[in-house]
Amino acid sequence: MKFLDQAKIYVRSGNGGNGAVSFRREKFIEHGGPDGGDGGRGGDVWVEAVEGLNTLIDFRYQQHFRAGAGDGGSGRNRTGADGKDTVLRVPVGTVVLSEDKERVLADMTAAGQRVRLLKGGNGGFGNQRFKSSTNQAPRHANPGLQGEELAIWLRLKLIADAGLVGLPNAGKSTFLSAVSAAKPKVADYPFTTLHPHLGIATVDTRRIVIADIPGLIEGASEGIGIGDRFLGHIERCAVLLHLVDGTSDDVVGDFQTVDRELELYGADLVDKPRVVALSKADATLDAEDKRAALAEACGHEVMLISAATGQGVTDVLRALARVIRNERTDDTPEEPTWQP
Repeated sequence: MKFLDQAKIYVRSGNGGNGAVSFRREKFIEHGGPDGGDGGRGGDVWVEAVEGLNTLIDFRYQQHFRAGAGDGGSGRNRTGADGKDTVLRVPVGTVVLSEDKERVLADMTAAGQRVRLLKGGNGGFGNQRFKSSTNQAPRHANPGLQGEELAIWLRLKLIADAGLVGLPNAGKSTFLSAVSAAKPKVADYPFTTLHPHLGIATVDTRRIVIADIPGLIEGASEGIGIGDRFLGHIERCAVLLHLVDGTSDDVVGDFQTVDRELELYGADLVDKPRVVALSKADATLDAEDKRAALAEACGHEVMLISAATGQGVTDVLRALARVIRNERTDDTPEEPTWQP
């Protein structure tokens, strides 16, 4: 299935049904009077987060969604049927944005969460509603209210505990494949990862969901390379694992390049807790010297790992688990809702 993490769609709620103009006419009943029923309500537009989805590919082939219109009322005080609701089923982690992407309409963070985006139009009143002492036979009824229309953006932000960042070919996909059952593409050239991958690692009976995104290069915030469009998938992570290629001649420069791009992206990514590790330790002879230089540059401990041999992998997972536990002990996010 092709990965698609954003889509623009158009939604419209249903129109309300018209009220009816009708008079009661039955044999042997002298005074009938008005009996026109009300129109039915138009259908609403809902968005619902469901499990089992990890892409917005369904919204590539259908961009227009419209709820059903309410039926008109009829005689004998019969109310028209309500219109059918339309439900947009999206992956957990989807953010619903306004057309200009400046306003968050809904943030779908939990399976089963439902938010009403648009309310259907009310049905019109039938003529029996207008009967009074001075108007015994009203001959008018109200039309149903029109539904609402909206253009929105759906943007998927994967739900993960830890996010992998680093330059292309820093060993992120190799690390993910070593600690989980995920099978991202691994090769000895840059940008083998073209879209995010999720994997589940287990350490000391604790499960950690790890997100691997395409590598960043200098100028990614300006669209160079794949750009920074996939950084949104690690905004929800409790911790970042910053991998630096141990075979590089300038590990400090590599670290600073990615750190600068995280800062330019914003969303407080550069301030997230971070575990820094020097990867490919088995392929470099001066790993300790490079680790010392990198630790001095970043200001905290740097770990040595080799996903190929397993060196240091468990220690890194334990370090991630400690940060995740501390960060999410009191994490009780509210469920944002929006009403038009």
